Amino acid sequence: MKEKLMIVSLGLLPLIMVLGNSMLIPLLPSIQKSLHLSGVQTSLILSAFSIPAALCIPAVGILSDRYGRKKLIIYSLVMMIIGSIIAASSASFSSGSFAVLMAGRVIQGIGAAGTTTLAMALTGDVFTGEKRAKVLGILEVYNGVGKVVAPIIGASAALVVWYAAFFVYPLAAGAALVGIVMYVREGKTGSDSVSVQEYLKKAIGIVYDKRKSLFPLFFVGGLGLFLLFGILYYLSFLIEETYHIDGFFKGTAFLFPLGAMTLVSYWTGQRIKTDIELMKKLMIVGITLLFLMFGVLTIIYTLPVLMFCLTVAFGGLGFVLPCINMMITSAASDEERGFIVSIYGTVRFLGVALGPVVFEVWMHAERLMFVYSFILLTAGGLWVLYQLKILSSAMGRRKVVPK
Repeated sequence: MKEKLMIVSLGLLPLIMVLGNSMLIPLLPSIQKSLHLSGVQTSLILSAFSIPAALCIPAVGILSDRYGRKKLIIYSLVMMIIGSIIAASSASFSSGSFAVLMAGRVIQGIGAAGTTTLAMALTGDVFTGEKRAKVLGILEVYNGVGKVVAPIIGASAALVVWYAAFFVYPLAAGAALVGIVMYVREGKTGSDSVSVQEYLKKAIGIVYDKRKSLFPLFFVGGLGLFLLFGILYYLSFLIEETYHIDGFFKGTAFLFPLGAMTLVSYWTGQRIKTDIELMKKLMIVGITLLFLMFGVLTIIYTLPVLMFCLTVAFGGLGFVLPCINMMITSAASDEERGFIVSIYGTVRFLGVALGPVVFEVWMHAERLMFVYSFILLTAGGLWVLYQLKILSSAMGRRKVVPK
């Protein structure tokens, strides 16, 4: 029972991280009108959360390797609560409300640096073999569930006032904080007697030695979230401004692609265990689905076709992400895992941060937006598939980690 509560508490961390941006996506048009913002300023509401998180993740990973992940997670959740309260208070300012909102979002983002990444690293510390794969899959499911329910929560909150959504964060973070303190045990970490210079030299050496296998995985993981959040940003304005759908029903429009990704992520996490060949096959299937669906969207992108293609494409992403999580988390020993996973976390957050900003520019020429996305998928897909072929040949066996 205590192990289940521990897994639930760890699962709340990626869910809270996802709430940080996904809950605001359907609110962006309302926030833009209320605060009289430009398109670029509106996109920065999401990036102000993701960029600080991306920049702080490596430092958090290093500190967690030396001083313990549980302690860093607790500090991170407290910062998210503080940032949420500041962001919610921005609506009470007659002038400078945007600056206050940005300040709150930055603090939230710094706190978010210690959520998903440390949950993955701590899972790698505490669990091994097939159990590790299952728990990592569960974390990706919580991530996906957050993406599914967050737009609905945000759109429903907007029926009252747009800033009501920010009061959800302290409640969710507070629940996670209690669970982490009571049920999560500390994993193995390195000794703080090792100098930072020695630690970094060793950790960077590991990344360099494994660069050929890790870098394609980093890129595709970040690209998947770049496309996901960019498309969600585009959909938020398309649904409201073109089709005049708002409120709760606008939030449910995101249910199909995000729901598909969540269900497939759960299935994948339960099936892959430590089987490298199965991971390889599922990644090929997932990348192929992404490639084909975005290829169709370069030709036709009416709303029904768009929703169908995005549902299939992000279902494909559900095959890819749990496999990447397992491969990366198992790529290093306990002492350096925080650093390795933090690099991946940084790339993921950069994808989340850049998606809305880039798609704000791209979406004014929709066909080109899908063409650019298709080109990126082609490059990333070919890179990772080529490397998976080399990895499979070099290993000559079916297990990526010991049971």
